[in-house]
Amino acid sequence: MNKIIENQQDQTRKKLLKKLISTVMKEGFQQLRMDDIAKSMDVSRATMYKHFSSKEEVIEGVVRVFVDYIDRLEDRTVEDDEESFGIWFQQLFEQSVSLVGKITDVFLKDLQAAYPDLYDQLKGTLNKREQQTLEFYQDGKNKGIFNQINEKFILLQDNILLREIINTKYLLYNQVSIEQVLYDYYNFKKIQLFKADKLSIVDDSKIKPIIEYKVEKFNRTL
Repeated sequence: MNKIIENQQDQTRKKLLKKLISTVMKEGFQQLRMDDIAKSMDVSRATMYKHFSSKEEVIEGVVRVFVDYIDRLEDRTVEDDEESFGIWFQQLFEQSVSLVGKITDVFLKDLQAAYPDLYDQLKGTLNKREQQTLEFYQDGKNKGIFNQINEKFILLQDNILLREIINTKYLLYNQVSIEQVLYDYYNFKKIQLFKADKLSIVDDSKIKPIIEYKVEKFNRTL
């Protein structure tokens, strides 16, 4: 029974933290008071204090949400079959869209200044993911599945190009929907990465619900 209650409390905390994420990513958190945090979570101050005893605990919770999400990426082995490259490519795409749209320089700057240990924890997790991704691209090239392109350039695309094209200003200026942009970027990366005779190992039907979910979440923030 205690485990069920703990799981329920943990789920409630995560829901409250996810409501706060857009605020701290846009504005940082240095100037936020606990009253502001409760308002962003859409709960009373008393309710918030039932789950979080301090501002540091709140920010620690936000970091944990991202660390847990990144760690959900399944481990690969060098013995994985060709189909696994299509699956991992789609998982990386989903994570890249989520992370680029949420972890901002404003938040990272505040985190480094206020809670350097939490900053190191988050950056360490992000660096681990980056290394996993580079190894994945290199492995694909070695096995003749991926084109011989610089894998670091592919990472750079996610950090710069993807961040730019999912920006609301870009979408409005070019009169294009977030859905179309995500499909275009997905196909762009797939064709860029996979050799022509290996494209069939990617099951595109699996990306449709992922993009639809991302579009729904994006539209809710407008």
